[in-house]
Amino acid sequence: MAMRVLGVSAVVAVIGAVAFALFVVPADLNQGDAQRTMYIHVASAWLAYLSFGITALASIWWLVRRDPRADAVALAGAEVGVLFTAAAIWAGMMWGKPVWGTFWQWEDPRLSTTALLLALYVGYLLIRRLTDEPARRATRAAVVGIIAAIDIPVVHFSVIWWRGLHQPPTFGSPDTLLNPPAPGQFVAALLLMLGAFMVAWLWMMITRYRLARLEWDAEEAARRRALPVLAPPPVDTRAEPRAERMHEPMP
Repeated sequence: MAMRVLGVSAVVAVIGAVAFALFVVPADLNQGDAQRTMYIHVASAWLAYLSFGITALASIWWLVRRDPRADAVALAGAEVGVLFTAAAIWAGMMWGKPVWGTFWQWEDPRLSTTALLLALYVGYLLIRRLTDEPARRATRAAVVGIIAAIDIPVVHFSVIWWRGLHQPPTFGSPDTLLNPPAPGQFVAALLLMLGAFMVAWLWMMITRYRLARLEWDAEEAARRRALPVLAPPPVDTRAEPRAERMHEPMP
């Protein structure tokens, strides 16, 4: 019941946030209506960071404790993170075409590092399909999940370290958080979209975690059933009479 309420709340929140961004917030003076996709783009990117960060932490948890729950959390984070990364890339392309004149430019550091991040975690999911043994699969995936997380700060700081199409971060310091350069309605729309996506993210994470735990338990049960049953060694009954004759008293 609680998950159903959370799911319905997520749908309502996302619809409300999208409606607010489309019909309440005014269009940007320079970029026009194309700027409205920024709310989906930024919120999706932030939740992708969060998802992949959870995957990395859960992977460390698995390597240290070998807890099946850790592998389930890592898998949920990776799958949800791939979804939000794809959404961020799509929204960015829809925003970039009217503003930059192109959907994609490989020379842009933010675009290329984000594409690499998506490829790394798609590879993480593919590696999980290479073996049916749960513990070995979790260990291999954990190593990849930790290494792939190195790209998260690279993506985030790429607009500071290198020059490209992307502008520097709008909320890059505590001062800009307290005094944002964007109009108040724009900030409110972004925070509302982030909150709505956060509710949807939470529902997806819990749902995928529960499914991963069921899959793990089912695989372990199948492996136990497949193990051969060790029968007791056969008893050599022919040796028993001979042993009894050896102990018979001499006449």
